[in-house]
Amino acid sequence: MADGQLSNPTHPTPPTKDERLDRLRLVRSRRVGAVTYHRLLAEHGSASAALAALPHIAKAAGVDEYQVCPLGVVQAELKQGRASGATLLLHGEADYPQALLEIPDAPPVLWAIGDVSLLNRPAIGMVGARNASSLGVRMARRLGAGLSEAGFTVVSGLARGIDTAAHEAALASAGRTVAVMAGGIDVIYPQENAGLAAAIDASGCRISEHPPGVEPQARHFPLRNRIVAGLSRAVVVVEAAAKSGSLITARAALDYGREVMAVPGHPFDARASGCNMLIRDGALLVRGPQDVLEALGAPTAARPEPEMRLDPMPGPAASRRPLKEVALLHSMILNRLGPSPLAEDQLMRDLNVTSAQLAPELLTLELDGRIARQPGGLLARLDQSRLD
Repeated sequence: MADGQLSNPTHPTPPTKDERLDRLRLVRSRRVGAVTYHRLLAEHGSASAALAALPHIAKAAGVDEYQVCPLGVVQAELKQGRASGATLLLHGEADYPQALLEIPDAPPVLWAIGDVSLLNRPAIGMVGARNASSLGVRMARRLGAGLSEAGFTVVSGLARGIDTAAHEAALASAGRTVAVMAGGIDVIYPQENAGLAAAIDASGCRISEHPPGVEPQARHFPLRNRIVAGLSRAVVVVEAAAKSGSLITARAALDYGREVMAVPGHPFDARASGCNMLIRDGALLVRGPQDVLEALGAPTAARPEPEMRLDPMPGPAASRRPLKEVALLHSMILNRLGPSPLAEDQLMRDLNVTSAQLAPELLTLELDGRIARQPGGLLARLDQSRLD
């Protein structure tokens, strides 16, 4: 079953105390990702039954001598989590973010430090470039402060640049911010944001789906981005290159039915090219907090004079490609590809699309771990039908 075809229950049954260790063992077992975890629970009814079935499922998928996660491993994780001052939230428990229950690949577990009630307040994600311009940082601060003052929790990824500015502005305003970590809850990355992380712990919240002690790796960042999107009613991209993690976040938001918004920038600035592409394709143009609040139907104050003006990209609105077409193209690509390699030019002909239309979407799916490139310009879909 493809990831997008799985639907989580809206009101899952909270796990009992006896079930918690088994659920943690299940998600920490080798080759069990979020989608597989939810499917196993749905098929077997309990984590203990899923653990018993897992070696047989793995063998059917060609994995011999499979062993589930040992009890001692998760006991050590719980001990390390408690030592770091974190709380474990399992999918379906009362404090687990309700917004994440709506997404098909919701993290089965979250470690959290700080005010966990913020995880169930209306939230807006803000993402953007690490090497942000001074204008981008100013806009991120303005948005972070304005949205926090309006009652929204600002969600971002604790990265340099736009993320840092959004978190700092929200803290300085009403203190409502959530940082989603790419590594373990006790591993601050980048280290220069250790002071910011401590401030978030005091009045905001930090969360991670990984065990404490895990160092962030490249494959962890798209996973983090989908949590930012899942937590948020809308995602605002402040600055982003044409091929960036911020656009992965925006596309995840689209897949989850969230609003996607972007701040326009100068056509000659590579840091704005991703935002301008999103706006061209139908994302809401954002000039300040007022635009975000109006789009979400939130109460707004009397319209102030804008602090700064950013002109939108030229071009008639009728020529913009809707963002929904991007999601449709992703589905068409995945449906056409299989484990047997297919030439990229053949895929272009099969889908009747141009190279310019196809290339960025292939990159996104590759970064997301859903397709793989092979020598000779061949593409194959990564098999997640059994274990991801």
